[in-house]
Amino acid sequence: MEEKRVDARGLACPLPVIRTKKAIEALTAGKVVTIVDNPVARDNVAKLARSLNLPVAVAVEGNNFVLTITKEGALVEPAPGPETAAVAQAERSGRGTVVLVLSDAVGRPAEELGHILTKSFFYTLTESTPAPAAVILMNGGVRLSTEGSEVLASLKTLEKQGVEILSCGTCLDYLKLKDKLAVGNISNMFTIVEKLLGAEKVVTIS
Repeated sequence: MEEKRVDARGLACPLPVIRTKKAIEALTAGKVVTIVDNPVARDNVAKLARSLNLPVAVAVEGNNFVLTITKEGALVEPAPGPETAAVAQAERSGRGTVVLVLSDAVGRPAEELGHILTKSFFYTLTESTPAPAAVILMNGGVRLSTEGSEVLASLKTLEKQGVEILSCGTCLDYLKLKDKLAVGNISNMFTIVEKLLGAEKVVTIS
């Protein structure tokens, strides 16, 4: 069985995912073994494998994580199910909008006003139809999805409505907020770029 190895130690997001994906695509059948040195890269590579319906095994070797992804043939689209049906329905309803948030306060220089506007924006978003497909939080925007955020209730409401809430993992790491995440999921640049490029419309809040 053919095997391709990807040494992604020391690489920043999204390079471990991109290099693993290229190795998978170049492989007809066999295994891709990716080595990473941090939990974020481990989780992101594992998510990639699961999104492609490929089995993945994770082992710990010293300070590294070794992920073995098995590919038995051509990649196939996930079988239709409740989630894919919901996505299709959302697309038919025009829910192709992604909201990209780059700050925890709308506009400058009146920061206090910016926080008021941000709180009002997200509350209004919960009352709007159709809701966006996703809210992506980057840079200072990730503060909105963490403990103590004034818009946490609105984000949780949006999530219950089926809106995907994604916070940039690199940004959370940089701001030392990863353990404070209170809504949604930690994402990586590869997934974020895919979401933005696949959106019918992107609304940017900064």
